[in-house]
Amino acid sequence: MKTKFIISSGYHSEIHFSKRAGWLRAAVLGANDGLISTASLIVGMAAGQAAPDDILLAGVAGLVAGCMSMAAGEYVSVSSQSDTEKADIKKEQKELATNIDHEYQELAEIYQQRGLNAALAREVAEQLMAHDALGSHARDELGIIDGQRARPLQAALASGLTFAIGASLPLTVTFLAPIDALLVWVASSTLFFLVSLGLVAAKAGGAPLLKGAIRVGFWGSLALATTATIGSMVGLNI
Repeated sequence: MKTKFIISSGYHSEIHFSKRAGWLRAAVLGANDGLISTASLIVGMAAGQAAPDDILLAGVAGLVAGCMSMAAGEYVSVSSQSDTEKADIKKEQKELATNIDHEYQELAEIYQQRGLNAALAREVAEQLMAHDALGSHARDELGIIDGQRARPLQAALASGLTFAIGASLPLTVTFLAPIDALLVWVASSTLFFLVSLGLVAAKAGGAPLLKGAIRVGFWGSLALATTATIGSMVGLNI
């Protein structure tokens, strides 16, 4: 019986979820914050017996302010990370230009620590540096991978946009729900949206689905309950 072995050339076709880490983190964070913060704001206002128009106004203000805050915060934060990466790469460029022998040895020692013998580690270092010296040191010495580098604008847009999308869900429910059952409608629908978001994020990131859903649902429930309690207490004293 003959067995056929198929060998494919070029890059492998496996899907690695870590390549999605940058935009996925910002998107999930934005949508989660938009949902929880806006829904909690609405629930707190409703528990405090605020007028329907005031609740909607507070929700819209929360959406706009939160969207801009998330986008600005992500941009500043990821820009700082990007500046650090650029500074490290610039320093590495200088070292490669002024002390190439030390850089060969440095890379070889990294491969030795990973299990290669000294001769093979040196050979691998020489071949990789001949192909792309800066890229080899950025990846193996600095831990900077091109596909996962900090991208401030991408993170800001993903975070701000998904915050607005997340915040629009409880706002829509608030607009459509009957006044006397507003609190129940917003709280229950928000928990449904949060669990759904947890499932989607877990699926996109290759994580266990149930764990992701429970984690998001728990913290969302805690936020809603806390805000409703405080809103009710404040409302009684006004």
